[in-house]
Formats: sequence, structure tokens, C-alpha cells
Amino acid sequence: MPASLIKPSLLTVAVSLAVSQMAVADTNEPMELDEMTVYGETYRNTATKTALEPEETPQSISVLDQQALDMRDADSVATALRYSPGVNTELRGGAVGRLDLFSIRGFLNYQNYYDGLQLLFNDWNLQPQIDLKAVEQVEVFRGPTSTLYGAMPPGGMVNLIGKQPATDSFNKIEMSAGTRNLTEASVESRGQLGDSNLSYSLVGLTRSRDGQAETSGEERHMIAPSVDWQVTEDTLVNFNLYYQKDPEAGIYTSLPASGLFLPNANGELSRDAFSGDANWNEFDKEVLLAGYKINHNINDNWTFLQNFRYTDAEAFQTNTYGTGLAADGRTLSRAAYLTDEATTGFTVDNQFSGRFQTGQARHNILVGVDYLSLDSDVIYEDTSYYDASGTYFGGAPSIDLFNPDYYQISLNTIDITDTLYSSDFNIRKKQLGIYLQDQIELNRFVFIGGVRWDDFTGEETGLKYGSNVDTRLEQDNVSTRAGVMYRGANGISPYINYAESFEPQTGSDRNGNEFDPSAGNQWELGVKYQSQDRRTSANLAYFRITKDNVPTRDPDGTAYDQIQAGEVRSQGIELEAQAQPMDSLLMTMSYTLQDVEVTKDNNGLQGQTPVWVPEHLLSVWADYGFYDGPLDGLVAGIGARYIGESEYDATTNEGHVPDATLVDIALRYSLGQLSHSLRGTELGLSVNNLTNERYFSCYDSSNCWFGEERTLEASVSYTF
Repeated sequence: MPASLIKPSLLTVAVSLAVSQMAVADTNEPMELDEMTVYGETYRNTATKTALEPEETPQSISVLDQQALDMRDADSVATALRYSPGVNTELRGGAVGRLDLFSIRGFLNYQNYYDGLQLLFNDWNLQPQIDLKAVEQVEVFRGPTSTLYGAMPPGGMVNLIGKQPATDSFNKIEMSAGTRNLTEASVESRGQLGDSNLSYSLVGLTRSRDGQAETSGEERHMIAPSVDWQVTEDTLVNFNLYYQKDPEAGIYTSLPASGLFLPNANGELSRDAFSGDANWNEFDKEVLLAGYKINHNINDNWTFLQNFRYTDAEAFQTNTYGTGLAADGRTLSRAAYLTDEATTGFTVDNQFSGRFQTGQARHNILVGVDYLSLDSDVIYEDTSYYDASGTYFGGAPSIDLFNPDYYQISLNTIDITDTLYSSDFNIRKKQLGIYLQDQIELNRFVFIGGVRWDDFTGEETGLKYGSNVDTRLEQDNVSTRAGVMYRGANGISPYINYAESFEPQTGSDRNGNEFDPSAGNQWELGVKYQSQDRRTSANLAYFRITKDNVPTRDPDGTAYDQIQAGEVRSQGIELEAQAQPMDSLLMTMSYTLQDVEVTKDNNGLQGQTPVWVPEHLLSVWADYGFYDGPLDGLVAGIGARYIGESEYDATTNEGHVPDATLVDIALRYSLGQLSHSLRGTELGLSVNNLTNERYFSCYDSSNCWFGEERTLEASVSYTF
């Protein structure tokens, strides 16, 4: 097999196992690895918004392609990122999936991107999610990204690249079943519409299964059509739509650490334990995304891209939360609440890119203007109250966690209107960004530099927590970025970069001074390696991120007064490697060592490590393809993930959430190897958490979650 066909920058390059290729293969010779094809003229690399390859970019980047996502049975952002360095997806356990929440390099991130545009999140419960069936590849950009994308946490970002139209015909139907009564059907089709200048892509899915927690369920219906119109040789217009309906979405409630990994006189809680109520556990979300892209080649050197998306989303939920575990270790007092949220808004990104040369230096200039607008209405009701003596009550029936009655709450048993925390308010966000970037190639050097100015406006008006609010936040910020890489002839390419981030901060101190944006900066020193035969690649990086202007308690004020004296520092080492020691075997590995610490604070947190930040993360994965003998046509994958200990008490750092080692396997078998009449038919089997490891995540000792139990999924697909 020609080694030049291997794409070493991708951790998830197929090991001669492309599903469609396996389906039509009728030879016993090992199959060639495909280079990644990047989806037409409207695609831009997440890290640069240009065509610069990840291995030539002076920053840490991971790319997971479709074949890796299929082998690892990824159906959510969390499951897709399990084997990526620097990313911890085990934050709210296996039963909670209604939000995509993860940390990168120690910093929380709720904010995903889809095809280069931000998915508008209202900072409450209404977060648009993209099902991985509609995603072709996942790109992880580690480190500050504000010079290209504006307000973002300093740890990094995730960009989901949707499946795109193509002129080549492809059709696939798949049926799946598995544990917890999983039933799933999906369809995928793309190709040219007759002899026209139109091509299309269509992805559809319906899925239902029982939730991991007792009495809960999960259900999703999704359709994502997209059409490319090649107007002229130089102009391409894409129209795209994404619609998703989630009538059920598992649970959101937590459990106390006592009975999970801390001692409890009543024993251990089972993995399906639930602290909520079956009659008061509704979550119904509907999301519509409609957009277009226009790519116009102005001339041989200059290109214009406009990327636009409109969002219309709503979510309704009823839920509970624990308000205290009694001394008997089994009785949990509770409060009940409901939220009703609706969001509309749009995002647009305009990019002018041009290439020119000055002397021996080749420039790729990028000039961009982007804008987003979000308008969200939120209704919130809560049963909590204080009696005349000032004693707090949750206002909902308590539950015996070891002998639960899941059918206690209804509108007849609680008062959910005109309560202490009644809210009916509106959230508005607007962000305008103007950015400039120059990417320079000079002999063996690659330089990149960028600067961006952002103007952010945020408003909240209406009734919030029983009080009328009318606040307006206006903040602007300048972010910069610079990096350089030397591309060595021996395949070793050292690099260094500096980048900045910012996040708007609402509120003010007790003297009425509005807070400044929370700013972050990173220094990263790394080296990338690619062997001459392109069978081995690696990226080793040391990073140090400092985030300041973090609000913290005012030592001279009340318990509710804050000042911006906080600072968090994250530093560590990341290693990501891929090797193909033989034609039929591909191995990937990642390791993260991170040291995260609150370095400034007036509330007793200085010197402590935040929660949800394991010191060590380690993962390995191997794919092996069989090409002769009785196993001809089988591709087997096995992976192991280690999640180190993390804190569950951010104040004292006393005690830890236990570490865990998890094993996953995947099998794909092409029936075309048995009979020519079965060409295009493939069987699949995946098992996550093979050993059924009991593991956990915690925000504090009162709010913990079980990790995902062992799950099995079997599938059959037909490609034609």
C-alpha cells in the first residue's frame, strides 16, 4: 500500500476499513487508506479559517473523521471527544445528555460551533445540540480562540463539521438495537440532482431508548438536508437546514456522594438511582437551524465567503433538585421547578481571504467581520420558600433514595406559581467582531499572527427571582495571537504560540463599577512529528494558561458582593500520537497532565484546584483489519481510557472523586466477503464500558452523577 496515501495529521484515519470501501471490496489485499477530503469550497480549518493543514499550524489541533466516529459509536459531542487529549467529557455522568458540557485544559465550555458558526446558547437550559449522525468530522482547537471567534473560554473550542453535498452518489440505510431498549433507524444520501448544477446531502434519524436512571427515557428525531448550487464556475451557494426534536432527554438531577463513593450506612446506591420524580421529569426541546453559505472566487487570489445561520429553538422542562440529605443518609429533601424557554437569533461571518507574495514570503491574508444576535425568553418557577421564622423549605415531597417512590409530585401536590424565585425575563446578546490574520510561509517557517476587536452587548429585563431587573452590559475587547513553526526536513517541527481570550462578565462591585471582561492568555511550546513514510505522527505540547478578572467575593462587603480579584492558572503537558506499524493496524494514543489552580481569590479558594479537573487523562485505541482467512472482512477496534482523580470540594480539596479505567470495543464486518449478493451490507457491534466500571463525577458532595454503565449496540447497514 502506498504510504503516501496516509494522512498523518488525523488521529482517526481509517486503517483500511472505510465502511463503504469494505462493502464493495472483492479482494483479499489490504485496502489503501483514503486521504481526508474536505467538503468543498465552503470548508475552513477551525484553527485558522484558512486551508492551512493541522500539521502545519503552530497550535494543538485534533481532527476526528467519520470513520473514527463510527468505530467509537459516537452519537454526542461527549462520546466523540472521549479519546481526545486535554478534554474531559465526564462531567455530569452517563444519564445526563441534554447539554453538551466538557472542559478543555481545565476550563469549562458550554459553547460549541457547527460549521464554523456559534450554536446560540442562552446560558440557561436551551442549548442547541447537533446529533453526530449529521456530522462528518469533529475538530478540537486547544487554547484561546478569541482572535477568530470572539467571546470564548481560554481552554479551547470544538467545531462540528456537518455532512456536505457531493456529486458522487452515496446512499446508506442503517438499523440499530441495543441495551436499555435502544431502537434506532437512520438514512443518509447524497449526490447530484440529475444533470443539473445542484448536488445534495440528506441525513435523517429517529432514536429512542430507556434512560440510565430509573423511569427516564430518551428520544430524538432529526433531519438535516443541504443543497449546493454551483451558480457559476466561481460562485457556489449552499442552503442548509437542521431540525431536531427531543421529546425526552433523560434526567438532570444529581445524587449525593454518600452512597456513591463515600460511606453510607444504608449501603451503595445502584447505577440507575434517581432522585427525581417520574411525574415531574419532562424535557421537550425543539431546534431549527436554517442557513446558507456563499463562496465566491473574486479572482485567482482572492475569495469571499459568507456563512449565515438563523436559530429558532424552545425547551420546556419540569425537574427537581436536592436541598439536603438527612442524618439517616437516605432521606433527600427536594424542591421542584419548571422552565419554559424560547430563543431566536442569527449568526453571520464574512471572510475575505487572499494570497500574495512579497519576496520569498507567501502570505495568506484573512479579513473578517462577524455578528451574532440572540433573543431569549425565560420563565422559571420554583417551589422553594422561607416560612415566617426564616426557615428554608424545598416545597416538594422528600424521597427515600434506598426505597424510592418515584410518583409523588404533581400540580396537586406542589405550589409552582408566584413563588420566591418566580421569573419571567428576557435575555439579549449581541456581538460584533472584526478580525485580521496573516499566515506567512517563508522557506521552512510558518508564521501566523492575528488581532480582533469585539463589541459585546448583553441585556436582561423583566422579573428575575422575584425582583424586577433592567440591566445592560457593554464591553469591548482586543485579542491577539501569534505563532511560528519550523518545518524540519526530518519531520520534526517545533513551534511556539501566544494567544488571548475574553469572556464578558455581568455584574458590578458594591460601588457600582461594572466588571471588565474576564481575559485569558496562553503560552504554548510544542513539537510536531511526521515520519517520512507518513505512517507515524505525534504532537507534544506544553501549555500555560492564565485567566484573570474572575469575579470573587468582596472581603469588605456582604456575602453577595463581588470584586474581580480572582485568577486561575492551568498548565500541563499533552501528547497525541498515531502509528501504523503495519498495513492493517492503526494505533492512537493521548496523554494529558494538567495542573489547575486558583492563584488569586478572596473567598478561601486560593491554592485550590477546581472541580471536574482530573490531573491525568490517558487513552489508547487500536483498529485492526483482517484481510484473509476465516475473519476476512472483519475490522476490530479496542480502546481504553483512564480518568484520574478529581476534586469534589473546591473549597478544601479534601477527598477525591475516584479514578476510573474504561474499556470500549467495536467490530465491523462486511458481509460482501461471504457473498457477492451481500455486497454493501455490514454488521456492527460496539460495547462501551465493557467491564461495567462503576465511576462518578461531582460538582460538590451533594451533586454527583454516575458515569455511563455498560452499553451494547448492534447494527446492520446497507450502502448503495
